[in-house]
Amino acid sequence: MQETAPAETERRSFHSGEDCRLWNSLGAHPVRVNRRKMWRFAVWAPQARQVSLVGEFNRWDREATPMAREEDGVWTVVLPAGLFDIASDPARYSYPDADRKILNYKFAVLGEDGEWHFRGDPCAFRMEQRPNTASCLCDLSDYRWQDADWMKARASYCSGSSPVSIYEVHLGSWRKGENGRTLTYGEIADQLIPYALDMGYTHLELLPVMEHPFDGSWGYQVTGYFAATSRYGAPQELMALIDRCHQAGLGVILDWVPAHFPKDENGLRRFDGSCLYEHPDPRRGEMPQWGTCLFNFERPEVCSFLKSSAFFWLERFHADGLRVDAVSAMLYLDFGKDHGQWLPNERGGRENHAAIRFLRELNTAVAAEFPGVMMIAEESTAFPLVTRSAEEGGLGFTLKWNMGWMNDTLAYIKEDPIFRKWHHNRITFGMTYAFSERFLLPFSHDEVVHGKKSMLDKQPGDIWKKFAGLRALYGYQMSQPGKKLLFMGGEFGQFIEWRHDDPLDWFLLLYDMHPQLQACVRDMNRLYRETPALHDDTLEWKGFRWVQVDDRDNSVFAYLRSDREGNSLLCLTNFTPVYHPVYRLGLPSPGTLTEVLNTDRNIYGGSDQHNPAPVHTEETPWQDLPCSLELRIPPMAAVWFRFDRDDPGPETAPDPAARE
Repeated sequence: MQETAPAETERRSFHSGEDCRLWNSLGAHPVRVNRRKMWRFAVWAPQARQVSLVGEFNRWDREATPMAREEDGVWTVVLPAGLFDIASDPARYSYPDADRKILNYKFAVLGEDGEWHFRGDPCAFRMEQRPNTASCLCDLSDYRWQDADWMKARASYCSGSSPVSIYEVHLGSWRKGENGRTLTYGEIADQLIPYALDMGYTHLELLPVMEHPFDGSWGYQVTGYFAATSRYGAPQELMALIDRCHQAGLGVILDWVPAHFPKDENGLRRFDGSCLYEHPDPRRGEMPQWGTCLFNFERPEVCSFLKSSAFFWLERFHADGLRVDAVSAMLYLDFGKDHGQWLPNERGGRENHAAIRFLRELNTAVAAEFPGVMMIAEESTAFPLVTRSAEEGGLGFTLKWNMGWMNDTLAYIKEDPIFRKWHHNRITFGMTYAFSERFLLPFSHDEVVHGKKSMLDKQPGDIWKKFAGLRALYGYQMSQPGKKLLFMGGEFGQFIEWRHDDPLDWFLLLYDMHPQLQACVRDMNRLYRETPALHDDTLEWKGFRWVQVDDRDNSVFAYLRSDREGNSLLCLTNFTPVYHPVYRLGLPSPGTLTEVLNTDRNIYGGSDQHNPAPVHTEETPWQDLPCSLELRIPPMAAVWFRFDRDDPGPETAPDPAARE
């Protein structure tokens, strides 16, 4: 391309907060000037006194390659590509391998504070692997995507009416190579894609793959908002992993962190000697609980930077969605802070109006530019209308993690079954707001660390009860309204908590119970995908009806899930280890129940108490319902039945208040 300065419209959009492709004008790019191969470098540092480009090519001399300041505070320099050609002068570079093509650079910034700082490129496409922190020259234009069919179909994708069962994965600890070696993106693709397909998942969700300095942050303290982490290989290798997922029929969601960033010297904090990306008042600009800086959404350029980061992963890496981390920390000025640590808004309230505006603008722009993509909010409060459009006064997200459901459910599960009847409302309460948002039901990585125990070890009792309880829990999750997410290892019963530096304990599949649990999850995913009644979720009660909600003494819950054509599934969960050889259950109309899933079957490691033959209703009213029947209910189990009505037709759910 011919080198030209950014057009005035591009400059205005950057400084007005409307630029969604900032990576095209800032960062490092190969260009042609009068047919000569060059590299153009640009960085925004409006308060800097001087900025220079440094790297191996000039022996990190901050005086050797000064950059020119443009009127809007962007510093630029254009250099011949030959300066970065190792083969032309190998002695200039300290790399032991003269064939190495990764060339590093930083910006030496003489800040407003009078101090020199060596900063990474905020818009770099690649960064050095820890513990090194330089940015790397990288041209992404050479990757050729092979997922055209997937991308075309995605444009008309509707998550609300489609099955969404997500396998959440931390790439560095899912599996390891020999001697504990970290796998490459390609090696992960070879193993993870067939595994996820075999297990029946629809999507992978990857913990942040953006560059981060500290493994123990799991990727949630980002220094490279446009750089795929080099831990597992080059950016093009991550592209290939996503490409292969698409060709195999798997969607890919990336975790994305626009709330805060770390204080590392090479990062964004006081980038030009001033608070450029963070608010200058620490009550607005810092998160003491996390030891990080909070983005200043009042600054338009910061909004352009973050909007562009989101667009980058969706456009250049073909991501099918972003799970937006820590949304509550963006929405509320006092989130995670003690008295005196936060500054109220101009109205004296706690809402961050600038962040709310940013999220609305971002989600509206994503919906317009990338139809079929999911924007998922990890939002832990009761902030209203998170998944409603901006036109409706909402934030515009596609889905919201249902943290209330998750917390109540796990609090219920940790109770001894004997005492669960005293906590019955933890299960029923969630249905009072289940259709207030478009929810995703997560059992995520956050729930299997920091002393919270693994999903298996959360279950009380002996080993049989632990596995039975976990199968029942998963059956309950999969049959509830809302999309699904399970963190890696939970599908086969990892005993210990997740450790980011160790692989999952795959050897457990050599022992009883673990492969049976895995088979149960696999079959649940299959039935979930094949049964519209389980995945065609709306914001209405139509499609859900309680038929047993008050049996506290037995901790038994039952409800009907129905699709738009009236096909129904009866989903029943017994949360105690008590076997009921005869249990009467009411139904709204005459028909026949046929068991299609039972987590107590012996193939799953259960006691094999099941209903071998279809059961027809009797003309016996029961609990305000006109018909009833007697079922065999296994201990500590979830059972799903196909409900064939004698007079088929759409199921209309009553007012939920009548059953609560």
